[in-house]
Amino acid sequence: MCSSDLPARIRRLPDHLVNKIAAGEVVERPASVVKELVENALDALCTQVTVDLRDAGRALVRVTDDGVGMSSDEVDLALLRHATSKLATDADLEAITTLGFRGEALPAICAVTRFSVLSCPRGADTGTLVRGEGGTVSEKLLVPAPAGTTVEAQDLFFNTPARLKFLKSAQSEVAAALRLLESTALAHLDVHFRVSHNGRPVLGAPRARTLRDRVGALWGFERAQRLLEVLRKDGPLAVSGLIAPPQLARGNRDEIVLVVNGRPVRDTQLTQTLIEAYRPLLARDQFPIAVLHLELPPQ
Repeated sequence: MCSSDLPARIRRLPDHLVNKIAAGEVVERPASVVKELVENALDALCTQVTVDLRDAGRALVRVTDDGVGMSSDEVDLALLRHATSKLATDADLEAITTLGFRGEALPAICAVTRFSVLSCPRGADTGTLVRGEGGTVSEKLLVPAPAGTTVEAQDLFFNTPARLKFLKSAQSEVAAALRLLESTALAHLDVHFRVSHNGRPVLGAPRARTLRDRVGALWGFERAQRLLEVLRKDGPLAVSGLIAPPQLARGNRDEIVLVVNGRPVRDTQLTQTLIEAYRPLLARDQFPIAVLHLELPPQ
């Protein structure tokens, strides 16, 4: 066999290529960027989060929070893969209580965008601003800033243009981001959510005292008043929330929201269990409205 037929020798991939590959797992569309950045804001104990989108998130996703913020050294670490504040030992993996934990989201987003990160710890008045593109930082400054973090991701997939063709229409991409943000808002009543697209407000949810108040802000107060309360506890397990009488059924599953330990989930078995409970009361092409919170030990 001639040498040209031999397989290539094993080599270590350069970091920028590793980040691009990771981005393919984490960042599928603008809604993925929104999800990861908003979850970081919630893990940072924010009380309000603002999301600004431009061109359905393809031109810009900006997420601003008033959370605990990061020091200059922490900003540097946050841009590295597998650097996280949410895990310290193997045992932590057995009881995840945060929304994020792998430490991949921010570097993966930065790998496929022109990005900036501005963060200031609570109690300080000077923050750290870093800018760059394609995962490489080109500028780092210390600047006056309010407490919290703002991440801007511009020109999504500018350096992997083949992936742009897999995005759907602007309308579909905005709808996907808004569905995600609605379910997140229904999971976190104590956070004020503001969302705009191309400068126009598209979603607002002030901090809510009850789930019914939050549903009213998002889906209308008249509908919220007609929902039925659910509450069942069995040892360490609990199910609570609101479900609609059959007369309010919908033609799709968009208003079935399931939250497990504060994390909105899309789970086929849980969804199907809910639908089957309604099945004698609904036509085959009808689906219930429900917002259910499931609480169980994190293990």
